[in-house]
Amino acid sequence: MKYYRLALTAVAAAAATPALAQETAPPKPITVSGSFAIVSDYRLRGVSQSDSKPALQGGITLTTDYGIYLGVWGSNLAGWGTFGGANLEFDYIGGYKAKLGNGTVDVGLTWYTYPGGADKTDFVEPFAKLSGTVGPASLTAGVAYAPKQEALGRWYNTGADAAAGIYNNPGAKYDNLYLWGDGAVGVPSTPFTAKGHIGYSRGNPGLGPNATSVAPTGKYWDWLVGVDYAVKDSPLTVGVAYTDTDISTRDAAYLQPSFSKGQDGSGSIAGPRIVFTATAAF
Repeated sequence: MKYYRLALTAVAAAAATPALAQETAPPKPITVSGSFAIVSDYRLRGVSQSDSKPALQGGITLTTDYGIYLGVWGSNLAGWGTFGGANLEFDYIGGYKAKLGNGTVDVGLTWYTYPGGADKTDFVEPFAKLSGTVGPASLTAGVAYAPKQEALGRWYNTGADAAAGIYNNPGAKYDNLYLWGDGAVGVPSTPFTAKGHIGYSRGNPGLGPNATSVAPTGKYWDWLVGVDYAVKDSPLTVGVAYTDTDISTRDAAYLQPSFSKGQDGSGSIAGPRIVFTATAAF
């Protein structure tokens, strides 16, 4: 998921007199968490959504003491307008988290929306995640399945058709499956955390209306390795990561006209990239 959550802890106030013991306040029925971030490139499953340019991102999540949560996350996209409207993405997320043995299970749904764009560009994607620890490592395995929707259909046969706004297959629908694994381990006695990610997309073989797509080449792998640095006595974390996909240059060219600013087609939006991040969580 493209946002961070930071649990808030209720702290009891000290007793009025030394003779009374401190008591811990009961958990709040609803906690609020979120983050704001600046990234040098917004990559969704390895593919740039911001034309390999910086993006501003932020999100907020409300979590009940029953494990039910609701959140919203947003980012700017490429600057040209193929996505439609304001060239913004807002994701609405709802789900349920619970303890499962020594780990945590998280099931929910993400609704991807593009304000001001065509209604057909919006789509929903249920997901399930299982996370836990193995020794010093934090591990997560996840699956997301988007059922058949117009936003995931191959409406354009070529990138040139997408650039010209020519629908070859209007109304086409497709589904998509995404499997992924994440891992992180803290470097002992330092504020550094090493992290890694690998994902596999299968389905969604092309660009849908207004060029939206969650896996626009049918099937591919994406991966990431990097390190985060937690700034002492602050909510700020800065990071650097290397990300890449096995999408071929030819397939990336199909995406280029619709995802790049001015449809200039400069550079690969699915090739190797060093991405820098600065995130403030609350």
